[in-house]
Amino acid sequence: MVASVQNSTAAFPAAANEASQIGVTQDRFLKLLVTQMKNQDPLNPMDNAEVTSQMAQLSTVTGIDKLNNTVQALSSSMLASQSLQAVSMIGHPVLVTGDGIELGNGQGFAAVELAQPADQLTLSINDASGRAIRTLQLGAQDGGIVQMTWDGLTDSGATAPDGRYTISAVSELGGQKSAAATLEYGLVNSVAQSQNGVTVNVGKLGDVSLNAIKQIL
Repeated sequence: MVASVQNSTAAFPAAANEASQIGVTQDRFLKLLVTQMKNQDPLNPMDNAEVTSQMAQLSTVTGIDKLNNTVQALSSSMLASQSLQAVSMIGHPVLVTGDGIELGNGQGFAAVELAQPADQLTLSINDASGRAIRTLQLGAQDGGIVQMTWDGLTDSGATAPDGRYTISAVSELGGQKSAAATLEYGLVNSVAQSQNGVTVNVGKLGDVSLNAIKQIL
């Protein structure tokens, strides 16, 4: 984590260096302009409008560069802040976007995210071949995240072996059925920062973005 924060704060010296380069460019321009004015033909002096235009162009370019440096510094600061906030999730279970459910010691946990209420929510648990081995009728549900627990039993009453299964969900509202987003449980092990932003390692689920985390448990 220290390395991640250091990577974030390293952008500030870089921004200072770029600011220094902007200053050097300004000095060169002004020296060139003064030299032109000193050596101009008295009978054909420089046009004031041209000088004003050049100064305005330099001011515009300088302003854009400064704005870019400011935005870059703010972005780096936000990444560092996100990394520090994400550290608090280490060791906590989370719900992330996914269609898996891990059965262990006769228990499996999963969830469904509903964009709107449902008159009936049906969840199917499927084996490795995609065959539904257990169908759960979860009844009417409000919109939001609906958590569920699987006891490891199949529809036939047999006990399913421990391992990874997949889930799918269908919600029904007013007679209209639609697929519902499924969520997967995982445990946050570590936090990292990359070019794509802050990611967290969620065990077997691998690295996921902060946007993929729907709930911290």
